[in-house]
Amino acid sequence: MIDDLVVRQADVFRNKMGIEVLTDHRAEGIDRVGRVVTGKGPQGVFAIPYDHLLVATGATPIMPRQPGWDRPGVMVLKSLDDGRRIKAFLASRPVRSVVIVGMGYIGMEMAEALRAQDIAVAMVKPRPALLPWLASELVETVSATLEKAGVAIHTGFDVAQIVDDGDRLQVMAAAGASLTADMVLVAVGVRPNSDLAAAAGLALGPDRSIAIDAQTRTSDPAIRAAGDCADAFHAVTGQRTWIPLALRANRTGWAAADDVCGKPVTLPAVVGSAVFKVFELGVARTGLTAKEAADAGFEPATVTIHTASRAHAHPGASRIQVHLVGDKGSGRLLGAQMVGREGVAHRINTAAAALHAQMTVEQFSQMDMAYAPPYGPAWDPLLVAANQLIKTL
Repeated sequence: MIDDLVVRQADVFRNKMGIEVLTDHRAEGIDRVGRVVTGKGPQGVFAIPYDHLLVATGATPIMPRQPGWDRPGVMVLKSLDDGRRIKAFLASRPVRSVVIVGMGYIGMEMAEALRAQDIAVAMVKPRPALLPWLASELVETVSATLEKAGVAIHTGFDVAQIVDDGDRLQVMAAAGASLTADMVLVAVGVRPNSDLAAAAGLALGPDRSIAIDAQTRTSDPAIRAAGDCADAFHAVTGQRTWIPLALRANRTGWAAADDVCGKPVTLPAVVGSAVFKVFELGVARTGLTAKEAADAGFEPATVTIHTASRAHAHPGASRIQVHLVGDKGSGRLLGAQMVGREGVAHRINTAAAALHAQMTVEQFSQMDMAYAPPYGPAWDPLLVAANQLIKTL
């Protein structure tokens, strides 16, 4: 059941934790001088004073503004309510085909979920690359997996409008091509919900996220921000970044509470570790891509290796691809990417730990990693890639 995804109901906060939770209330303004939050609720206008304020407004899906995006059957997926609407739509009528606009994490996972129900899926995006941050050889593996599963990929497809012909939806590209669908899922990314903070005059960071320090404090010391609305510092570049991921969102919430209660806190920097599933594949990344490294002032070198996920004689072994990025100047490891049917999700964490420790590629290549034939070869794929990258550096 979709409600099983709810971690805590509002009544748990009220009855068990003694926290006053005002649902159906919308904050509309922050008076920083008077330290008051104003807004509207079921009883009308409200004004709540504060000593400390936490802004945790999250992120919202990006919805294009071209004609037709507000038609019935055009959906986004971010909240549980979005999920309920999609499930209700699928249950209310025959849905034979879906067009997914966007090719990111959510779009990939939804493609698999829809194909499991024998629904035809086409994915479209205006840019030419399937996953522009992923190394080209790894992209080829992901693309082949999607196509094998019956997912049609249309890059360079810039949606101009969506037309309802009375029976089905027509997704029209600016260049004239069109696709027919019973439902359109928009998954082109999210943006931070920072409008409230911006209107209050708080400083903003990358992508209009709310700028915070290592104690989650904004440019106003009485106001903190946490979750997907707030920015972070990148452990590799040292610069501000906005990477909305679950662990960071949870961690900033805890840090904000600790800081308010007087417990010393220093938030760690992030490296952007992420993993998602595409049918039988795991796709993972951490740190910088070669382009991001160059933009940050590094002199990147890269290597991509293909090897086995287990010892060569062990049954069930499959191919795993590892892509590493290093810096020619300092020898530092800058980033890692992986694609494979097994062992990807946890291996990427090893590379993430190395990035946090600011290891060189040579130091990384000497890490003492566990070995057993069912789980990996004696020379772990990460070590093989690191040894190859040392030669390039």
